Amino acid sequence: MTFYIGVDIGGTNIKAGVVDGTGRIVGESSSPTGADRPQEVVLGDILQAVENAVSASGVSIRDIRAAGVGSPGAVDSETGTVLYNYNLGWRNFAIGPMMSEALEMPVRLENDANAAALGEVVAGSAKGASSAMVITLGTGIGSGFVIDGNIWTGYNSSACEFGHMVIVCGGRPCTCGRRGCFEAYASASGLIAMTKEAIAANPDSGLSRLAHREGDVVSGHTPFDAAEAGDPVARRVVDEYVGYLACGLANLINGLQPEVISIGGGIGKQGERLLAPLRRRVTEETFGERTEGEKMTRLVSCTLGYKAGLIGAAMAGASVLFRG
Repeated sequence: MTFYIGVDIGGTNIKAGVVDGTGRIVGESSSPTGADRPQEVVLGDILQAVENAVSASGVSIRDIRAAGVGSPGAVDSETGTVLYNYNLGWRNFAIGPMMSEALEMPVRLENDANAAALGEVVAGSAKGASSAMVITLGTGIGSGFVIDGNIWTGYNSSACEFGHMVIVCGGRPCTCGRRGCFEAYASASGLIAMTKEAIAANPDSGLSRLAHREGDVVSGHTPFDAAEAGDPVARRVVDEYVGYLACGLANLINGLQPEVISIGGGIGKQGERLLAPLRRRVTEETFGERTEGEKMTRLVSCTLGYKAGLIGAAMAGASVLFRG
């Protein structure tokens, strides 16, 4: 059997895994990223994580044909270069060629969100879909789009930054420098900001009391928990948040009509507490009449968690063998 290496580089941890041709992880390892160090030093830890994963898998290195790497930031997949990653401090880092030389095998570099999207298509919530988007709702909004098993990266390998489409003209400032971005409203950070504003304006609400019981720490699940307990302030927060999320997703559906949109990240773990109202709002806002038998984009939860990045990176590596 043929195997592939997948590497997922995060701001906190580096994860490496050995993956078979079906997308099954047979061995993995993890180590701290240490993002404040020179990029070449981090590369040494990545290679060590790969070595540890291979050892854990029991697979001979001779049976591993290629590797893939998922990295945050802007990447050039054709040259294997991380163009820039502000969180890690990387710029023009030719990680693909360096790893290829060290491992003596082809290496494919992809944006980490794109790799996770491919993982969900190969072995997760969008398995078998002809077209699928993965939207991760975390500190920001990560997004990837897979068409017929291939990651769509656009003309300059930087497509699918859906978090930075504007949904409120002149709205909240975004980290990218624009105002009113999808990410500023529909990320976990956006939801937490709205929740804190509601608590400040309604200090006697059930939402405020719940946050106080949790040590005045507000997270993405806080408004959902308070809303489920019947607090009207929390229900308004959740409804407002779902409205923003539905607006962005409806825009994507109207423009691209994917077969599946999988929702991941911290907020995605709310499951049907999020998806049920979200589906209703998206249906109201998407273009066209709803007739029996009409093909509709399915909204589902991601199922692979962190494994999506490993599997997707490995499968991206596998694709190198079949190019050209």
